[in-house]
Amino acid sequence: MPAKRPPVPLSRERIIEAALHIADSQGLRRLTMRRLGDALQVEAMAIYHHLPRGKEALMDALAEHVTTVHVEQATTWQETARSWCRAERELLREHPGVLALALTKPPKGATAIAIREQTEQLADGGLDNAAEAVRALRAFVFGSVAVEVQQSGWADPEVDEWVRRDERADVDFERGLDALLKGLQT
Repeated sequence: MPAKRPPVPLSRERIIEAALHIADSQGLRRLTMRRLGDALQVEAMAIYHHLPRGKEALMDALAEHVTTVHVEQATTWQETARSWCRAERELLREHPGVLALALTKPPKGATAIAIREQTEQLADGGLDNAAEAVRALRAFVFGSVAVEVQQSGWADPEVDEWVRRDERADVDFERGLDALLKGLQT
């Protein structure tokens, strides 16, 4: 008889990945601690060891996961901003199930650190009012992804298969990003 494999140790990262899978495939409302425990093959109470504040800590961790983006400083502040916006958009599009959290949870932890880093990169690149620019860029990215997810059919129970990639949305995003970057130059 083959030996039984030891269980994979529970970790914060494993919890977040499983929670993202549930939220993306079934929706955020279906994400319960019990369902998460079942997916991880542990008792729901075991999750509290890694997230002592329970569901609230889980929601914070999910929001932080999809809103923490780091990019290398580019030659110009515009290219740095463009890299950040594209990376953030991709991360948010990968996890439509937690977009609502990204839009409503205040930035804290790693997200707050990433925002400070983005602000410093734009300021170091020569942009005046870098903090205002980061707020505008975040608003643009989050808003465009929200519209894209809405139009994809992801949350529509009548839709059998939602559109994960839309070339028109890519063109619209780049056009909007170009316009915003030009506006920030003045």
